[in-house]
Amino acid sequence: MVAAGHTVYAARGRQTAKELGARTVQLDVTGDASVLAAAKTVEADGGLDVLVNNAGIAVELKSDGEPVGASEVTADLMRETFETNVFGVVRVLRAFLPLLQRSSAHGVAYPASKAAVNMVTVQYAKAFPGIRINAVEPGYTRTDINGRRGEQSVEQGAEIIVRMAQLKTDRLAPTRTSTVRWCGEGFRQPGQHAKPLT
Repeated sequence: MVAAGHTVYAARGRQTAKELGARTVQLDVTGDASVLAAAKTVEADGGLDVLVNNAGIAVELKSDGEPVGASEVTADLMRETFETNVFGVVRVLRAFLPLLQRSSAHGVAYPASKAAVNMVTVQYAKAFPGIRINAVEPGYTRTDINGRRGEQSVEQGAEIIVRMAQLKTDRLAPTRTSTVRWCGEGFRQPGQHAKPLT
């Protein structure tokens, strides 16, 4: 992003940030005061157009790098993980949201939420291989959410949903190894419709 001309703030890796020409801001996503202070620092320095909200920990990994089994997961382990990976993401987003709203570069929250839904779907499909768990991207459909500017009707958008809902078990995509590509509503070409994984 630095190479593309953006001013980048890194929350860790000061030496790497320096080498890249990025700036650093001290930030602990598990603490409200730390997050708010970081937001004020960025605001004072000119604002924010893009937030890469990717803090994460994996405390359930054993010394060999493998995760503990489901029967070994404790409430404390879950709480610690969620404090950073989920609540931390929300905490940072809420603190920096006013800066993003004042930015001239909009369109962050919606596509980010859809990317998250894709990953949630993939993880559930991997965890429950005996259940059909799929995600579909029906295309830029005329609905209230986009002011009915979509390029296809609700009926056309629903076609892929109906087809996926009626798939037989032996026709399921190999969810353990397949990937879901999110094209984004704004980038779909006119007349181009989504297709299910095959």
